[in-house]
Amino acid sequence: MENNINNPEINLEQGAKTARKDKFNFPVPGHSMTDTPKKWAWDNPPNITNPDDAVEMVINRIIDNASVAIASLNRKPVIASREMALKHPRKNGATLFGVDSKLRFDCEWAAWSNSTAVRELDFHDTFLAADYSHPGDNISPLLSVAQQNKKSGLDLLKGIITAYEVQVNLVKGICLHKHKIDHIAHLGPSVAAGLGTMLKLNTETIYQAIQQALHTTISTRQSRKGEISSWKAYAPAHAGKLAIEAVDRAMRGESAPSPIYEGEDSVISRILDGYTGVYHVPLPKLRESKKAILETYTKEYSAEYQSQALIDIAKKLNKKISNLKKIKKIDIYTSHHTHYVIGSGANDPQKMDPKASRETLDHSIMYIFAVALEDADWHHIKSYTKKRANRKSTIKIWKSIKTHEDKKWTKKYHHPNPKKKSFGAKVIVTLSNGKKIIEQLDKADAHPYGSRPFKRQNYIQKFLTLTNSILDKKESFRFLKTVQNLKNLKSGELNKLNIKVKKSKIKKNFKKGIF
Repeated sequence: MENNINNPEINLEQGAKTARKDKFNFPVPGHSMTDTPKKWAWDNPPNITNPDDAVEMVINRIIDNASVAIASLNRKPVIASREMALKHPRKNGATLFGVDSKLRFDCEWAAWSNSTAVRELDFHDTFLAADYSHPGDNISPLLSVAQQNKKSGLDLLKGIITAYEVQVNLVKGICLHKHKIDHIAHLGPSVAAGLGTMLKLNTETIYQAIQQALHTTISTRQSRKGEISSWKAYAPAHAGKLAIEAVDRAMRGESAPSPIYEGEDSVISRILDGYTGVYHVPLPKLRESKKAILETYTKEYSAEYQSQALIDIAKKLNKKISNLKKIKKIDIYTSHHTHYVIGSGANDPQKMDPKASRETLDHSIMYIFAVALEDADWHHIKSYTKKRANRKSTIKIWKSIKTHEDKKWTKKYHHPNPKKKSFGAKVIVTLSNGKKIIEQLDKADAHPYGSRPFKRQNYIQKFLTLTNSILDKKESFRFLKTVQNLKNLKSGELNKLNIKVKKSKIKKNFKKGIF
């Protein structure tokens, strides 16, 4: 994407003539998201696998979302978001996780509640490139709208694949973090684009909806800094809700601030790199298979994705170090992003504080590594308890850890080929006698190109593990059978993707709000 302001060399008239000849190979004036300069690594993307695998991966991610959503049903932010949604009933609307499917609610509020449940544990899928993302955040708003509009399983599949495609490519092309803008600014546009595909909207309507969605979802990264609050879970839910509303307005003929990416007072000009900023977003060409979802990856552990490989390293080091009390210091050599976002390079004292919130500990590789090293394991609840964080032996190891940027790992982090891209590290443990123990890993074991990549059975097992104490076996197996038949679900049958939980197992928040 290129900001054209104050660039006299651009001949829009000539561009328009060329566009009319081949509108798919030349940017429409003012719409340079479609521009591909033919000199970037992503212009020749690797052939990952066949497109049918993208469909199966959508099913995997719906299962994964359901796993973490049900597991978080009684966590405080999820209870609050559900209570808000319950105040907006709608005949033939959308369903809420845990609530009887016969009860329906306004789709934007269902999306709000379900998205919060999915995001709360920070345990669903991820994609990292120039910026960060959890593309699974697209699924809840699309599913809610699909239910309310009686779309089919195939319609939903197409919408989700589009949403993943747009978000992954925005993340490849535009770094929001550099300017301390939260990554939900890529989510709003991707949800809007996915809804456009699912609802079969025309190009102009989608264009206006995407611009509105971007305009309304710009926020700062303070939501992921310092004393990280429950807003971390609400943020993507808010973006999805705003995107639904943006599409609704655009469908009614309303326009958006335009051009929102490239105008004089636009996102690029005033928030990102400025008038001279150049961004290249590698959107697929006409009839090109949309397979970006296959470049994304699922978390085996409930922790920031850049810690996944380091948890695997810690588990291996546990077996190599006979006495953890003999540890003098631990140095972690890793990428720029890992060092400065969740490492000691963040200069964030909360990341070293045993009294910090769960959300903050989730973004402290020093804490995560210390616990994983001691326990040779990681648990989405037990690893974050106040008691666990305040263990004296843990604090001693925790305080001994420092991270360092190694340009080799930064280069691997940004590699355009998914097979070579990695989020690993090299760890050097120095013992009190001076002995050094070294372990390194390029990719988490569960990564698509790791030693034991997640397959369908792993997603099912994750679902069963996280929901075992909450769901009846009958309901659990019903859902798993239904979701794997997604392609064949007919119009009006998507409510079957909801999961009912016994009322006795769902907590309530009795504090009153506005609604």
